[in-house]
Amino acid sequence: MPHLVLLYTADLEAEVPMGTLCRELADTMLEQRDEAGKAVFPKGGTRVLAYPAAHSAVADGQGDYGFLYANLRMGSGRSQAVHQAVGAALSAVLARHTEAVRARRPVGVTLQIDESPGQVFDAKHSSLHPLFNKNS
Repeated sequence: MPHLVLLYTADLEAEVPMGTLCRELADTMLEQRDEAGKAVFPKGGTRVLAYPAAHSAVADGQGDYGFLYANLRMGSGRSQAVHQAVGAALSAVLARHTEAVRARRPVGVTLQIDESPGQVFDAKHSSLHPLFNKNS
């Protein structure tokens, strides 16, 4: 954790460079600092995944509508100020990368951040975290 998942109408694939968007979103997440200056997200746990919808229906279906939904899921314990700062930073990246397509046609972009307060099970099998922890 954290995981930022993008779901989008497949037509956006031709107009938004999704690989570049994912990298910039991940880099933005890694730049975030809390009130004490500590990194908000661990390098080894930061993931951005993007999925085009094989099938979709947007609004009334009468126009050339597109949609991108971004959901950041993170563990609990961060302040409201951190939530707001992370949201603003990620939202700015999403807005910048979709600005041109939104100017040409109706496209909705939504970012939601969820915090995981009560996990009942969390298993990890990772060789990523040790890679970055040894360099800390």
